[in-house]
Formats: sequence, structure tokens, C-alpha cells
Amino acid sequence: MSTPAARANATCRFCGSHLEHTFADLGMSPLCESYRTAEQRNTMEPFYPLHVYVCETCLLVQLQEYVSPAEIFTEYAYFSSYSDSWLAHARDYAQAMTKRRRLGPESLVVELASNDGYLLQYFLAQGVPVLGIEPAANVAREAVRKGVPTLTRFFGRELAADLASRGTHADLIVANNVLAHVPDICSFVEGIQALLKPDGVVTFEFPHLMRLMEGNQFDTIYHEHFSYLSLLSATRVLARFGLTVFDVEELPTHGGSLRVFARHAAAAQPAVSERVRELALREEEAGFSRLDTYFSFGEKVKATKREILAFLIEAKRAGKSIAGYGAPGKGNTLLNYCGIRTDFIDYTVDRNPYKHGKFLPGTHIPIHPPEKLAQTRPDYVVILPWNLREEISRQLSCVRDWGGRFVVFIPQVEVF
Repeated sequence: MSTPAARANATCRFCGSHLEHTFADLGMSPLCESYRTAEQRNTMEPFYPLHVYVCETCLLVQLQEYVSPAEIFTEYAYFSSYSDSWLAHARDYAQAMTKRRRLGPESLVVELASNDGYLLQYFLAQGVPVLGIEPAANVAREAVRKGVPTLTRFFGRELAADLASRGTHADLIVANNVLAHVPDICSFVEGIQALLKPDGVVTFEFPHLMRLMEGNQFDTIYHEHFSYLSLLSATRVLARFGLTVFDVEELPTHGGSLRVFARHAAAAQPAVSERVRELALREEEAGFSRLDTYFSFGEKVKATKREILAFLIEAKRAGKSIAGYGAPGKGNTLLNYCGIRTDFIDYTVDRNPYKHGKFLPGTHIPIHPPEKLAQTRPDYVVILPWNLREEISRQLSCVRDWGGRFVVFIPQVEVF
């Protein structure tokens, strides 16, 4: 449990209750996307608490806002287009929603946190007008280069009111992996309600809290993820602002995500599907309406840390060389929580040129282009974005040619 001093300043972002109960405490950690340049390696680096609470009143699992969104997202290192599987996921969604919602030249699709245009480009290809809203200027520029109209703004009730006053309303609002990223979740959802046409639909994708707990996915906890959502908690948040969940899909992305479909509560259609009722019942039966369900996760995380360190210590004692693949936010959470630095992992590689020549936050593990692996031929390659393990191991089939093996740490240590 947290100290009385910490509890006194912790307040639920949804219902305003004081937060007293710990879900997971991962100690102190830097911002997961704050990659360091060579010049910054010898300068002070800020660390913040990575302490997740569960609200006793509304059961929303959440991290406090230690850093403003502007500090995290204004210059952002994550570009969605560097994952082939994620692009395929986006393309399939755009094609399915265009058909399902009968979108055409008179429609408007708005994506919140639209990144580098990875998704909206597929609506444009079908002749559907789009608007991206993306706060990170460096990422938004890439979207504009693709021909995706993009506003470089943070979304909330103020921006939504401004757009609505100028006659902009959306047939479809897409909020992929952003609902969990907003500290003012109430302003965000209220803005969606204001921007959505009376017969419009909004879809959200976010990591499923039930799958996070089942899969021991503690590395998906980092400072830019302010909320950790189940269907039950997301439904409560949306209902407060007049939005009704009418359908849900369970997705394999990010280790297990939900795609939630919602409409105005005042709209009679679409009707609430059986999938919503079935998943809500499963969450109820799994205990997600009881506070004590959330208390077992912290001990499971500690046990995994010990398992990871035991593997690394044994490998290094045996004289094995270890490199990483990827420089994702989840990897930085894991490495900092476990205290893994260049004493265990020599370097990591990443496809994103933006990260080349930089160093991971906190651990200062150097980041190289993927070609570095073939040059040094490590005995083990740790896949830090474990949710892409199949895609990455196929891309790096050459590792097996020199007898190298792959490793993932989540949900437990696995060598393959």
C-alpha cells in the first residue's frame, strides 16, 4: 500500500475519490519515450513514480498525472507506420468500417491521436474525407506528407466545441490507443459526445485490463498510460457523457485489446449486441466489480522480476551475449523496473531511424539499426515488443543461422 503522504495527493480522475489502494508499484522510472542523446547521458534525468492505484469507489485503475501531456506528447518518438502488422490492422479496420457504416464522399472520419496518418490514409484511399487530430508536431508532419489533413492540437471539450461551432461533426470518430492516454478522461469523452453526429459512431481500442492481469503485462504500465480499462469501467465512463456501448470485439493487438463501439444514448440504433452482455458477464464473474480482485497483481509482478533477473544472471555467467530488439515504451518500463542495463543487454536495435544513435531512457542502452545484429551475432535476442514476437522473429530468421535464440519476458521468460 502507499504511504499516507502519497495517498493524500492521489485523487480519482473520474469520480474524484481519494485513492488509497495500490494495483502495482513499479518504483521510479523515466518517461518511457524520453530517449537520450549522447550529450544527455551525463546530465540529470528525471524519474517519476510508476505507482498505479485502483479507485475504491468506481474501480478505475489509474496512474496519477506526474507529468503534463505536453511534456510527453509534444515531441513523440512513436511512429505507428513502422509495424507492418499494425498497418494491416489499420487497413482492415478502415475497409470494414467503410462498408459497415456506408461511408462515402459526404462522410467525415475523425481520428484522435492520429499519429503519422497510419490509419486515415486507408479511408482516404476509399474516397472518404478525414481529419486527424495529433498533438505531436513531429509525428503530425509525417501525416501531412501523406496527404492526411491534421490538426496539431490536444483533443478535449474545448477543441470539440470549437470544431462543432464551425460545422464540423463526425460520422465516425476513431480513438485507437488514446482513451488510456488522456489524464482528463472526462473532458476527452465529453468532447467526443459534442463532435459526434446524432447518428454517428465512435470506436475505441485499448489494452484490456482483464488480459493485462491474466498475461502479467506489467510492462504496459507507463506514464503516458493514465488509465487501465475493462469493459465495465469504460462503459461507466462513456455512460456519464451520454454514450452507450453497443458492441465490442476482443482483439489480439497489444497482448489483448478491446475495440468498443459506442453511439449517443439518445439514438435507438444500433441495438446493444450479445457480445457486450457476454463480456460484461465474464468480467463480473472474474471479479472486476470487487475491489479485492485487483490486489493480487502486485505480487505476481515481483515474482516475474526475479525470474527475469535469474535468467539474465545465468546467461551472463555462462558467457552468453545478449542484445535487444525494439525500443518500445513497454520495454523501457520493464528494463527500468528490473534494473537491466548494459551489464546484461549490450544494445538494442529498432527499425525507426528517429531512435538510432540514441539511448534508452534510464538504462542508457544504445539503440542501433537492425543490421547491428548480423554484425555481432548475439547468442540471445530479447524481443522487447513481445506482442509482435511472431512478426519480429520472422523478420529476423537470420538469427537462427548463427545459432542465436529469441527471448521474451512476458508473461514469463520464454526462450525459443
